[in-house]
Amino acid sequence: MQSNMLYPLFKQHPFVQTDTRLLKKGEIFFALKGPAFNGNLFAAKAIELGAAAVVVDEETGIKDPRIILVKDALIALQELALHHRKQFNIPFIAITGSNGKTTTKELIHAVLSTGFKTYTTKGNLNNHIGIPLTILSIKEDAEMAVIEMGANHQKEIEAYCTVALPTHGIINNCGKAHLEGFGGMEGIRKGKGELYEFIASKNGIAFVNSDLEYLLSMSEKIEHVIYYGNAKGNHHIDIIENEPFLKIEFKSNEHGNHLFQTNLVGEYNCPNIDAAITTGLHFGISIEKIKQAIAAYKPDNARSQLVEKGSNKIILDAYNANPTSMRLAIENFASMKAENKYLFLGGMMELGDYSIHEHSEIINLVTSLNLKNTMLVGGDFEKINQPYPFFKNSNEAVHWLNENMPTNALVLIKGSRGIKMEKLMDCF
Repeated sequence: MQSNMLYPLFKQHPFVQTDTRLLKKGEIFFALKGPAFNGNLFAAKAIELGAAAVVVDEETGIKDPRIILVKDALIALQELALHHRKQFNIPFIAITGSNGKTTTKELIHAVLSTGFKTYTTKGNLNNHIGIPLTILSIKEDAEMAVIEMGANHQKEIEAYCTVALPTHGIINNCGKAHLEGFGGMEGIRKGKGELYEFIASKNGIAFVNSDLEYLLSMSEKIEHVIYYGNAKGNHHIDIIENEPFLKIEFKSNEHGNHLFQTNLVGEYNCPNIDAAITTGLHFGISIEKIKQAIAAYKPDNARSQLVEKGSNKIILDAYNANPTSMRLAIENFASMKAENKYLFLGGMMELGDYSIHEHSEIINLVTSLNLKNTMLVGGDFEKINQPYPFFKNSNEAVHWLNENMPTNALVLIKGSRGIKMEKLMDCF
């Protein structure tokens, strides 16, 4: 069944689900398959739960008019999302990058929402399934859409663009993330650069951080570029404070000088804030509304959260980690004023042949910064000769922490999602 045949059904029942545990009566269920699951096996359950339709790509033996058989349920979902996307003539802003894309997405959504009905990616729905689901969640009243795109190999962003059809694009940066899948730094820039290629081909607009020379080079083919960053932007940003939250001064001939107070930890968030300010100004949001939106935003989901528990202040940054984000977080932590510091670092994933070297570089950094109370958890930290306590997993670290609880300390918890460093928070 083609998307133009499914679309009238979607218009009647505009809610899509891929997990029967979350399925509500009247929603359309797509039976997707993966290495460890087969949604076709849950078709009967979806019918029992009152699904308006169940899209399958295997014979189920179920005699029910709500069962719709297609060649590939995932392709059917993506084609339906594309058909829905084509109903909108509004800005679709795509955001990708190695570090900070979720924070940037949330800040831009907060800013644009002060002037427009704005839809955005929920949680981590930024892959080949999440992006179609995000697009299908956009309602007729939409005036803006902000779509996050995650990737760990080349041609992935290119594929997402054929579904989301972005009119505007932002690449935050190209750091050392997913080195194994991309095949090194050159591969990362090529993969992330697929967004710029699409924007250029459609005569769209790119917001480009001018402080990163490689982004200037990567964006040369784009005719319409709006720069941010101090190198070529229309305004200048200075960091005023970073203890514990980031405070910046915005300076502009057109908009005047303004102080921005945030709830964000780390100087590395400055480009993310600048991207949100620049995007907001481009779409006509006043500087005062932008200030209010950024001041009100509080990060969650273990992304640079500052949590106070008892006498301790904890920076929880355990949603994910790569060599670039790890280095930035550690350097920022080292610069913060506190006599009693504890650093808990989880292993970094998807680094392939680069892993031992990158983990060693992090150890060298920690040593050079004299961060003595450092504990290492999981991953390839185990394969490196180093002077710090090592725990094979977060459960072992929890056990140690329960018996060695710091007091009056500043704590950084950082690691890849698979290490589950957030478990350490239960100890405090």
